[in-house]
Amino acid sequence: MAHDHSHGHMAADGRRLRLAIVVIAVGLVAQLLGAVLSGSLALLADSGHMFSDLAGLVIALVATIVAARPASGRQTYGYRRAEVFAALVNGLVLVAVSVSVAVAAVGRLLDPGQHEVLGVPMLVVGLVGGATNVVALLVLRGGATHSINMRGAYLEVLGDLLGSAAVVVASVVVLTTGFVQADSVGSIIIAAMIVPRAWSLLREALRVLFGSAPGDIDLDDVRSHIAGTPGVVSAHDVHAWQITSGATVFSAHVVVEREVFCDMKVDETLDALDKCLAAHFEVEHATFQLEPVDHAEHERSTHV
Repeated sequence: MAHDHSHGHMAADGRRLRLAIVVIAVGLVAQLLGAVLSGSLALLADSGHMFSDLAGLVIALVATIVAARPASGRQTYGYRRAEVFAALVNGLVLVAVSVSVAVAAVGRLLDPGQHEVLGVPMLVVGLVGGATNVVALLVLRGGATHSINMRGAYLEVLGDLLGSAAVVVASVVVLTTGFVQADSVGSIIIAAMIVPRAWSLLREALRVLFGSAPGDIDLDDVRSHIAGTPGVVSAHDVHAWQITSGATVFSAHVVVEREVFCDMKVDETLDALDKCLAAHFEVEHATFQLEPVDHAEHERSTHV
């Protein structure tokens, strides 16, 4: 059931990404033309960000297609982690774009005299770019809650929408005051808005890749719940990690009273542990190894 549900999400995500790619591609062409006509660095910066959006959406689409491939004898969890790698690439691209934009903007602030900025084309194209971002966000919003890959794509476009807003504000300042440095200031603001979202995405992707426990699962809390199950003495070698966002895997060695084995209560104990975990934690797959007390005493003393 979980695999079918995941596959259905991936099919829907693929449709969302294809439509968003078309929308962003149209907006990118418009912004590049506007940047050339207006001489606006902010608009060029937003075009670069929109290009990174487009590249990120293509990467996300490829990852979605790869992730939908079935599991095999060697790839026992399938290829679902492709989504995490796509999110990592998107995060790195966002950081690269923000740094390059900030460097160019500072250069113009230090030497503004050599650059002419035309406010009207900058304003019109900024509004067009913002409109395409809004459409793309509406398309992607449905997939951003269940997939780190889709969340990365969504954050890419959200950052670009904020960038378009900065372009519009800067163009209005240029038109009304003639303060052309507003274009460079807008570029720096765009870069500053990109970085926090990029860091959040990179941190989440790295957490999954390093096999860290999901942020919403406290392993001490899990141990306490397991220890409260009838017949259970303690739990060790408790691990929780994610294949991709929303796909948490759990394993634990559970020390039980000898009577659990002698009285044939193994099935009953496993059912109780499964129900306990399902009731309190969102875990897609759990594995419990039951051990009698005297066996656990012979094991290594480096348990977590």
